Amino acid sequence: MTTSHPTGNSTQAQYDALKAKNLKLNMQRGQPSDADFDLSNGLLTILGEGEYMAGKLDTRNYPGGVQGLPEARELFGKYLDVKAANTIVWNNASLELQGFVLTAALLHGLKGSPKPWIRLEGKPKMIVTVPGYDRHFLLLETLGFELLTVEMQDDGPDVDAIEKLVSDELVKGLLFVPTYSNPGGESISAAKAQRLAGLKAAAPDFTIFADDAYRVHHLFEDDRDLPVNLVQLCAEAGHPDRAVVFASTSKITLAGAGLGFMASSEANITYLSKLLNAQSIGPNKVEQLRHVKFFEQYPGGVEGLMRRHAALLAPKFQAVHDVLSAELGEGGQYASWKSPKGGYFVSLDTALPVAERVVELAEQAGVSLTPAGATYPGGKDPHNRNIRLSPSRPPVAEVREAMQAVALCIKLASEEYRAQQA
Repeated sequence: MTTSHPTGNSTQAQYDALKAKNLKLNMQRGQPSDADFDLSNGLLTILGEGEYMAGKLDTRNYPGGVQGLPEARELFGKYLDVKAANTIVWNNASLELQGFVLTAALLHGLKGSPKPWIRLEGKPKMIVTVPGYDRHFLLLETLGFELLTVEMQDDGPDVDAIEKLVSDELVKGLLFVPTYSNPGGESISAAKAQRLAGLKAAAPDFTIFADDAYRVHHLFEDDRDLPVNLVQLCAEAGHPDRAVVFASTSKITLAGAGLGFMASSEANITYLSKLLNAQSIGPNKVEQLRHVKFFEQYPGGVEGLMRRHAALLAPKFQAVHDVLSAELGEGGQYASWKSPKGGYFVSLDTALPVAERVVELAEQAGVSLTPAGATYPGGKDPHNRNIRLSPSRPPVAEVREAMQAVALCIKLASEEYRAQQA
C-alpha cells in the first residue's frame, strides 16, 4: 500500500525530520555482529601447522566417511541430546543438509517410503508454521512442495490443525523451528512435542523436520525454554524414524565457516549416509577438528560461549522492547510484539494491515527492514501485519535509533490508513 498524501499532522512532520537525517541503518537479516564473531576468533589459530590428526585419522586426506569425525559426532550428539551414532556432522549451514534430505526424499523416498515422493499421485505437501522462516519456504517451493500453513502458537505449532491436515497421504511432513522459532521466539512444549511424535498420519513416512537452529541461543541465564528431544519422543511413540533434527554452529562460531549437523534414528542415519556417500567423499574434516579442539579448550564449552553471546544480544533485544513500549505503548493501539527468551528475532504485528507501508516508509527514511510478507510462503502475508525485526548485528545505539524510526513509521502508516478508511 502506498500513498502520496501527507497527513498534515505532527506525525508527518516528525517523519519528514527523520528522513532529513539520512540514516543508513539495517535491521533486515539476522546476522551475528562482529563482536559475536570475535568470540570465536580462536578457531583461526586453534590448530598449529602439524596438528591435523584426529586420533589415527589424517584430516587432510579423503578417508573418514561421510558421517563426520567421530569426535565431532560425539560433541554435537551431546549438543542434540542423542548418541554419536544418531548424527551426521557436515559442512557449514544446516540448510544444506535439509536440502539434501528433502531432495533424497523426492528422488528415493525416505526409509520406509512406499515410493519416491516425486512419484506420488499428486504434488507432495509440507506443513510449515506462520509466521515462519523465509528460507524454509524458498527451499520447499524450489523443490516443488505445496506448502500448507498452520499458526505458530505460544507453545509451538497448532497441533489441532496439523492433526486434521495429516489425514491427507500427500502430506509428507512438517518443517519448523522447535526452539525459539523464527521470527516469534516461541518454543514447542513437551506436551505438543509428544502429540507430534505420536501423530496418526495417513502417510506412513510422515516426517518431522525440525530446524533446531536456536537450541542454545538463550538470552537469559535464569529464564530459558528447554528444548525437546524429538528423536527420543518419536522412538517412544513407536515412530523411530519420524524425526530428523537439524542444527549448526552458524550463530555460535563463524557464520560462514561453521558446521551443520543432523540427528535421527540410527536406521535413518545409515540410510541417508549411503545416499550422501554417492555425492560426496566426505565433509571438511579439518574444520570439524578445529571446532572440536576449540570447544575442548573454551571455558565452559558451547554453554560458556553462548553465555558470552547472550551478554551481547540481550541488551539489543531489551532495546527493541523498551523503545517500542515507550513510543507505541503496550496496549496494542498501534502494534503488538513478542519479547522472546532466546533466538535472533522479534516478531511484530501492526494493529492495522499496514506492514508493507511501514517497511516502505522505513526504507525511505534509511532503515532497512525484512520485506513485509517474508514470514509467509510466497512472500505474501494475507493479513499485511507481520514484520520481522533483526536486532542482532547493529550496536545497541543503532538498534534504539532504528526502532524509534520504526515506531514512528508505524504511527504514520496507521494514521494514513485510518484517514483513507474515513
